[in-house]
Amino acid sequence: MNTQHIETLIIGAGQCGLSTGYHLQRRNRPFLIVDSNERIGDNWRKHYDSLRLYTPAKYTDLPGMPYPDPERWNYPSRDEVAEYLESYAVRFDLPVRLNTSIDKLTARPEGGYSAIIGGEMITCDNVVIATGTFGRTPMIPEFARELDPSIKQLHSSEYKRPSQLLPGSVLVVGASHSGTDIAYELAETHETTLSGRDCGQLPMRWDTPLFRAGLPVLVFIARHVMTRRTPVGRKLMGEIRTHGGPMLRIKREDLAARGVIRNTSRVTGVRSGRPLLDDGTVADVQNVVWCTGFRQVFDWIDLPVIGDDGWPTEYRGVVRDAPGLFFCGLSFQFAFSSMVFPGVGRDTAYVARRIAARKASSAPARQAA
Repeated sequence: MNTQHIETLIIGAGQCGLSTGYHLQRRNRPFLIVDSNERIGDNWRKHYDSLRLYTPAKYTDLPGMPYPDPERWNYPSRDEVAEYLESYAVRFDLPVRLNTSIDKLTARPEGGYSAIIGGEMITCDNVVIATGTFGRTPMIPEFARELDPSIKQLHSSEYKRPSQLLPGSVLVVGASHSGTDIAYELAETHETTLSGRDCGQLPMRWDTPLFRAGLPVLVFIARHVMTRRTPVGRKLMGEIRTHGGPMLRIKREDLAARGVIRNTSRVTGVRSGRPLLDDGTVADVQNVVWCTGFRQVFDWIDLPVIGDDGWPTEYRGVVRDAPGLFFCGLSFQFAFSSMVFPGVGRDTAYVARRIAARKASSAPARQAA
């Protein structure tokens, strides 16, 4: 088996993996970033066509390189974000190896970790797992397979545009921000019902002077108030990780104005081949879009670092019981802002500092030996 060694292996070349690499580079620490996609930014390109960031360009900067849009209040599209990430990697000459999936991550008896990639092994002193906020494995209920085969089913990760769906009505399951965005878009061409608990909504309109004036306050709260150090932050962390975030750009009144039928009941099963809601409603629809989120799948990590809730046992990305193992980009890694661009720089800088500190603390011992 071919083997190479690198001080730090970063898994994932999204905004968090690249930003961690930037901070390590600034500290003259060697590292390698690996990613399973063909191009940097492909995780963004896989989203639905109309997706735009919820934060404007002025809050989309990564460390060392402002987002390149002179209109700082524009909201970047998914493809523009992908291009920005590619440009970021080129600008700082970050070492990224694409088309590389980790089959297994294990601890080495002598310390550090081994990553198995097919017939190859990468050994390292540190690992940073930066594979995304909520993982990329769609959560779809088991009973979905019992739906009539004539019903077109898509998960939100597969949804790109309304033309993918069959003519006729559609049920969008899940009313967090992605579900409300998709339901609003589909209602232009399809009779649309949106089901699922109301996750709340931010009161301000994205395209108003009031929002521009209030956004710095919202960002401050997301970064410094809604954190794992505060009771309100810890409560919100549980809600976000299990139920999804509130409605953002699209509001309740927007859905009503476009004719979206709103049902706050959950889809709990199937009756006569159709979706059954817990209020007894049977949805006679031709399409179902599951906006039910993703689940973290860490079965490739052969280490006892995943809690009963399916989330890593970390704080601020540091796994105390596995020295040298770090996570970046998790929902509420430290604060509400951790899952959006305004939180990336702080979280990744913290992880890079901890990696550098490990190297510094081990240097005298090695010199003495």
